[in-house]
Amino acid sequence: MIIQAVVNALASAFDMLWEVLWPLALGFLLSAIVQTLASRNAVARTLGSDSPRSLGIATLLGAASSSCSYAAVAIARSLFLKGASFPAAMVFEFASTNLVFELGLILLILLGWPFLGAEFAGGVLMILILALLFRWTLRPQHVDEARDHAERGLRGRMEGHAAMDMAITEGPFLRRLFSGRAFTAISHNFWSDVTSVWTDIGLGLLIAGALAVWVPSSFWQAFFLTNHPVLSEIWGPLIGPSVGNVPLAAVLWNGGISFGGVIAFIFADLIIIPILNIYRKYYGRRVALYLLGVSYAAMALAGLLIGLLFKLLGIVPAHHAVIALQTGPTLNYTSVLNVIFLGVMALLGWRFLRTGGLEMLRMMEGASVSSADDAASQHHEHH
Repeated sequence: MIIQAVVNALASAFDMLWEVLWPLALGFLLSAIVQTLASRNAVARTLGSDSPRSLGIATLLGAASSSCSYAAVAIARSLFLKGASFPAAMVFEFASTNLVFELGLILLILLGWPFLGAEFAGGVLMILILALLFRWTLRPQHVDEARDHAERGLRGRMEGHAAMDMAITEGPFLRRLFSGRAFTAISHNFWSDVTSVWTDIGLGLLIAGALAVWVPSSFWQAFFLTNHPVLSEIWGPLIGPSVGNVPLAAVLWNGGISFGGVIAFIFADLIIIPILNIYRKYYGRRVALYLLGVSYAAMALAGLLIGLLFKLLGIVPAHHAVIALQTGPTLNYTSVLNVIFLGVMALLGWRFLRTGGLEMLRMMEGASVSSADDAASQHHEHH
C-alpha cells in the first residue's frame, strides 16, 4: 500500500516535469544568452538610483535574467556591492524570479492563459507596490546597515554563481552572439543555472506530486474556505505567500484556493525561511525583517488586487482538474519539444564539459563574491 502510494506520487511528479521540461530549458537558454551579452558590472552602473527609470530598467533586466530564488538573492547583493541602489537591487531580484519567461510558459501550460496574464500583470503591480513601499518606508539607516553587512561577505548560497560574469562585450552584436566564445559562455551560464536550481525544482515537483496524490480534495476545500466565496477571495492571497512553486500552485488550484491566492503563492519564493536567513546574513537582522514585511505586503496585496480585477473583468477561470496532474506523457507537441530541447541541453552539456565547466563549478562553489569574480574572469580569458 505504502509502496504504491510512493510510486503514484513519483509518477505524478514525473508527469508534471514532462509538461514543464521544454519551457524550463528554453527559459534557461534565453537567460544564458542575456548573461553572455550583458555584463553585470554594466547592469549595476545603470541601477545606481531609485528613480522610476532605474527601477524600470531593473525590472526589465531582471525579467530577462531568470534565476532560482537563491541565485537571485545572491546576484542582488552582488549588484548592490557594485553600485546599484538597494531598491533597484531588490526590484531586479523580484523580477528575476517572478517575471521570467519560463515561469509564464509553465503557467500557460499547466493552468492556462488567465494565470499567465495574472502572473505578468501581478508581477508588475507587485514591483510597483514594492517600489512605493521602499520610497515611503526605507530609511538611510536601513541602507547603511545593509551595506555594512553586505561588505562583510558572509556566505549565504550561490555566491559563486552570482559573481560569475562571462559577458562578451567587445564587437558587433551578431559577431559576439555567434562566436565560439559565446557558445562556451552560453553553455557555462546555462548549466550553472540548471545546477543551481535542480534541487529546488526536484523537491518542488516531489512535494507537488505527493500532495496531489495523498491529500484529499476535501481537506483543501475546507482549508481554503471554498464554501465562503467572499472570505476565500481574501483568505487566499493572505495565506498564499508561503512557498512559491508553480506545480504546487496547480495542486492548490485543484484543491480550491482562490485565483488571487494562486498568484500570491507563486510570488512567495522570496520569503521562505531559508531566504530570510540569507537576508539576515547578507543585510542584518533588522533589514531582513524589514524585507519580510514589505515583501509579504506587496505579494499579498498584488494577489488580492489582481484576483479582484480579473473577477471584475469576468476572466477568472472556473476550477477544473489540471490535466498534467492526471495524464501521463503522450506523443504530442510537448513530447516533440522536450526531445528537441533535450538535444539542445546535450549539445550545451558537451560544450560545457569540453571547456572546463566542471572546473568552473568547483571554483564557484567554494569562492567568495570577489574571488569568484576573479576566477570567472581568468577562466573566461582561457576559453
